[in-house]
Amino acid sequence: MFTSYKTGVRFAFSALLILIAYDSQAFTAAPRREFYQLKVYYLKDNSQKDRLETYLKQAYLPALHRAGISKVGVFRPATEADSLLYVLIPLKSVDQFMSLSETLMNDKQYTAAAQEYINAEFDKPMYKRFDSILMEAFAGMPVLQTPTLQAKPSERIYELRNYEAATEKLHENKISQFNNGELDIFKRLGFNTIFCGQVKAGAKLPSLMYMTSFENKAARDEHWKAFSADPGWKTLNAKPEYAHNFLRADIYLLHPTDYSEI
Repeated sequence: MFTSYKTGVRFAFSALLILIAYDSQAFTAAPRREFYQLKVYYLKDNSQKDRLETYLKQAYLPALHRAGISKVGVFRPATEADSLLYVLIPLKSVDQFMSLSETLMNDKQYTAAAQEYINAEFDKPMYKRFDSILMEAFAGMPVLQTPTLQAKPSERIYELRNYEAATEKLHENKISQFNNGELDIFKRLGFNTIFCGQVKAGAKLPSLMYMTSFENKAARDEHWKAFSADPGWKTLNAKPEYAHNFLRADIYLLHPTDYSEI
């Protein structure tokens, strides 16, 4: 009987150790990867721009907050030549993305505040058109990070990049390069990376997008100069397994609006 008691104690102790190990692993598990929707509005004139921004401030962003979405970014091009507005929306899941329109339309506060947007006449819309890009966060940067910049919004530079690849395999290879060294170099050099996402649905595929941020244009240029000269980057980029892993890069320099939360 005493032997059975000792066996039972050992069994209970072993089970306790397993539970402790399991809880420890759960506690240290990596955050679940977010999804991002990037909406790019194309505007005809300042009238559309002003009306759209009023809608975003008074109806859209408050409704997103009520839907459990925070840290919504709204950006304008750094050059006045481009009549665009960028809205970056962090999402917990694809399901949240798919159900977002229904969620908004079931929000009475939203439908009341967004009457002009919802019921705009065919000849008086708030935009010419808009693109919607859905992305999944990289494993190496699973959640969005908000930068702590000191400059006023009109001086800050948020750099959005889109990297296209010749094939899906090369595209996955470029993501691997980010996850296995490039993101670490960005962090070490102070690039204030906000998000990195693999484009799941959009006009340019296969592709990835990421955003970095700087106090001003001069700081942005200095950071990229330091990156190009960095020994760690030179070593990483010289590895033959990363050759030809992107075809072209589109670069967009942006300023945050004064109501942007990123």
